[in-house]
Amino acid sequence: MPNTFPKLHNAMWPGLVGKEAGTDHPPISLDRMLELTVGANVNGQKFDGVDLFLFHPHLDPDASDDAIKAMADKIASKGLNVGSVVAPVWPGTVGGSAMGSTTDRANFVLAVKKACRIAKILNNHGVRKYGIIRIDSADSPSHWDADPQGNTKKIAATFREAAIVAAAHGERLAAEGEICWAGMHSWRDMLNLLELVDMPGTVGFQADQAHTYLYLLGYNAEQHALLKKGYTQAEFDAAYGKMTDALRPWTIDFHVAQNDGTVHGTGGHDSTGRHCPADDPNGKLDIVQTAGYWLKDAASRGIRHICWDGCMFPNAMLENQQTWNTILATMIKVRDAHGWAA
Repeated sequence: MPNTFPKLHNAMWPGLVGKEAGTDHPPISLDRMLELTVGANVNGQKFDGVDLFLFHPHLDPDASDDAIKAMADKIASKGLNVGSVVAPVWPGTVGGSAMGSTTDRANFVLAVKKACRIAKILNNHGVRKYGIIRIDSADSPSHWDADPQGNTKKIAATFREAAIVAAAHGERLAAEGEICWAGMHSWRDMLNLLELVDMPGTVGFQADQAHTYLYLLGYNAEQHALLKKGYTQAEFDAAYGKMTDALRPWTIDFHVAQNDGTVHGTGGHDSTGRHCPADDPNGKLDIVQTAGYWLKDAASRGIRHICWDGCMFPNAMLENQQTWNTILATMIKVRDAHGWAA
């Protein structure tokens, strides 16, 4: 019997993150991202759903119930589900720094509250049956460096306050580790933060294959590097095992992605692990093999879907339908190798 889980989702935020109106990489509408997702087809297999970014221009975080239901109707009409949703926690959206002022931190919690409201409407509609709410610290490692211990405590306190809101709505929060986020910029700092929050039933980790590869190399935290340039396959396997053994028990959401070992940032987004096409010849990861480290016992952690993250892909690449067919084919291989039937 073929594996039917995890369900295969496409992220909608690559149409927004790092995009700027009036440039050669303007935002791509939700409708167009949905069209490209639906257009992907590999021997009759399609994407099962999408993960959403809950902010303009894809969605007004204060949209009316009817507007959110209309979006849900549109997504469902295309044969797609909604999985995880991204809370607008950053300054300039709804939120503020999780280690910032009292107002910043209150706005961070408010962003999670707004995300919970939208998630509840999607759940009640029936288009959303699984998934988490994604967060990060909404600040930079350079700011965090001014007081690592104190700032980590502030981030943990903010995450706990947001988690109380999420738990009241029946939601879980997943913090996506990236080298560009304060207190989350190395595998060791990420683990330390999760342990300090100490709410494993409500606050967990969102692993992204591109970003966590940079964890191994110690970008922005050389003291936590597990690999040096020129590493052997045996050294890679040992390092990848150490990192995933530490973070996998916390992992409640998973992004399939490729990385070429470099960092990249466009628009207002700080440089972080470069997302590459699934078949990029410079890719450093065996996507299918390394996905298995994260997906071991995934069902027991409540994971019901996985998502491809093509964040900061060039627009021409995003607009090429073959990009999505190649991605979907790779995700099917991940499910065939590491999924489950029910």
